[in-house]
Amino acid sequence: MKRTAMMVASGAALMLAACGSETSGEFTTESGENAEYTIDKDSGETSMTIKGEDGEATLRSGADVPVSLPDGFTLFPGSKVVTNTVVNQPDGQGTMVTFEADAPADKVVAHYRDAAKAAGFDIQLEMTTNGTVMIGGERKADDSSLSVTATTGDDSKTTGQIIIGTKKAG
Repeated sequence: MKRTAMMVASGAALMLAACGSETSGEFTTESGENAEYTIDKDSGETSMTIKGEDGEATLRSGADVPVSLPDGFTLFPGSKVVTNTVVNQPDGQGTMVTFEADAPADKVVAHYRDAAKAAGFDIQLEMTTNGTVMIGGERKADDSSLSVTATTGDDSKTTGQIIIGTKKAG
């Protein structure tokens, strides 16, 4: 199953949620896969399932979706989750958590850099620009990838995002 199909479909479902459209439905992706979605009007949580030749892919996204980061990773202490998106596909899983923290961006990113290095990730990108700190890397042993971005605003609050993709063995 193409990762892009799930990302395009998830974007469509999230846009539907944002504009207050229908709360459930079915559609066919550009690559001919059958998909269905539901949006909980009270919580804003979006769920989606796409069935294709390679198997089934699912997505859950919302502020109350339980956060389950890979072993060795924790949310930055005191963080408030803004939204959590979890994608499960036949070939792996992706997690994207957007959060707010009462700490400078460099301190937030240092927390994730330390966890990533301890978990065997090779940090290949480190960048700081205009108050935004970013790292990215991968773990060759299991084809996992990681991206962390944090920006400190004028109000001294930091908005951050961690994306971790893991590939299933096999």
